[in-house]
Amino acid sequence: MAGRGVPPEGTPEGLPGGGDDEYRSVVFDESFVRAARLQELSAQERMREHAQAVRSRPSWSLRASSKPAIALVLLLLIAFSTAIYMGVRHPYVPPATSHPDTMRMTVVPLAPQGPVPGGDAEQLFAHSPAAAYRTGDAGITLPPATKTAHFSEAQVMDALSIARDYLIKSSLDPAVLAGGPARQIRVLLDPDLMGQFDQSLAAPADDGRHAATGWLVRFDPAKVALADPHIRVQGAMTYSEVGSDALDVSTDYVFVYALRPAGDGPHAGDASLFMVRREVHFRLDSEDLRLDRTEVQASVVEAGPQACSADLAGRLVPLLAGQRASAQGPVATDPYATGPAPEGFCASLATGAQPSTPAG
Repeated sequence: MAGRGVPPEGTPEGLPGGGDDEYRSVVFDESFVRAARLQELSAQERMREHAQAVRSRPSWSLRASSKPAIALVLLLLIAFSTAIYMGVRHPYVPPATSHPDTMRMTVVPLAPQGPVPGGDAEQLFAHSPAAAYRTGDAGITLPPATKTAHFSEAQVMDALSIARDYLIKSSLDPAVLAGGPARQIRVLLDPDLMGQFDQSLAAPADDGRHAATGWLVRFDPAKVALADPHIRVQGAMTYSEVGSDALDVSTDYVFVYALRPAGDGPHAGDASLFMVRREVHFRLDSEDLRLDRTEVQASVVEAGPQACSADLAGRLVPLLAGQRASAQGPVATDPYATGPAPEGFCASLATGAQPSTPAG
């Protein structure tokens, strides 16, 4: 008698294991059945009215294999939300594209009313208004820096320091005073002003735009030398915010130099004082502060003793000990004449600005 599950005629010929083996390759495991889109209803469910034989199963389920994809989607959403938040909270501010205006300058010679007092440099300083002035860069002091509406305290301090650096390099450096290279001043300028600066030094002109003496203090080393390296300095510096994108720094300093004739002539030992008052206005935006540079907007220079007839575009021309100004006064101006108005003019040097008692 055949065993249970075995046909009476036995296993069909040529099929090892019988019929079960024939369908073994299409037997579905539990995971496949769970993933099926269609599910057969139970007998009780099929007996209900209008019941269908099968029902659809959800096409997506939270399986373990889906967790990495879900995590990736969440990370992308978080990154996207963060980018939007940062863009609103800290919007990108493009660099300033405005270009500074051409620097305006005025150089005024101060003519003495008599002979220039001369003598020992220390004695001349002691008997002049500069007696209490500080020496060198110690005289260029900075005001307290406080934050403004759009600039931090550190940015204000940077603006003041850049302006101070410009004054030191353009008024106190012995090499610059003697007509030497001025590259250290040039690198402090906004690139849009460098062309004007270069032209002013290469081909100075008294046109209110291209006088070298509007940018710096410079003498002719063949005629003038420092009698005392300790230059006396006093003045003030202020600042204010210009709109929301720039700081304005205004400086007003007096520099007093003890000079003597160059070389070893008979009067080479006699010193005299030469005063230069410089009012320089700077503008600095955020890009200037970041790059340690400045826009010099305007410069007014009053310097003496000098003759009204002196050509001051390239160099200052001091009158030294014992010299007098020529009788020539300011250039006559015709208000009816057409063409460019004269830029330069002359003023008289007050008697009290000279040392009161020449050294004997």
